[in-house]
Amino acid sequence: MKEIIAGLNKNFENRVRLGIMSALMVNDVLDFNALKDLLGVTDGNLASHLKALETNELINVSKKFVGRKPNTTYSVTEYGKLSFKKHLAALEQLLGNT
Repeated sequence: MKEIIAGLNKNFENRVRLGIMSALMVNDVLDFNALKDLLGVTDGNLASHLKALETNELINVSKKFVGRKPNTTYSVTEYGKLSFKKHLAALEQLLGNT
């Protein structure tokens, strides 16, 4: 059981971070507003969780202007994909053992 628990990634324990990663795993790229609408969170809440994922190199952030408006998009890094898959595998193993 300890080995299974050790396989869980602390970066994905929060429901918002889990939601961000889940959404980005099935979409190549999502922008800030799409993530905000999808997860039903505030700007500040989403921004803080995105920053944590970016700091841990789990997601990429791309900023550009569309016309005169700023547009920030997010995608999962290869390291993020691997980490998230390992986390999900540990969860599945944990659920299989209960």
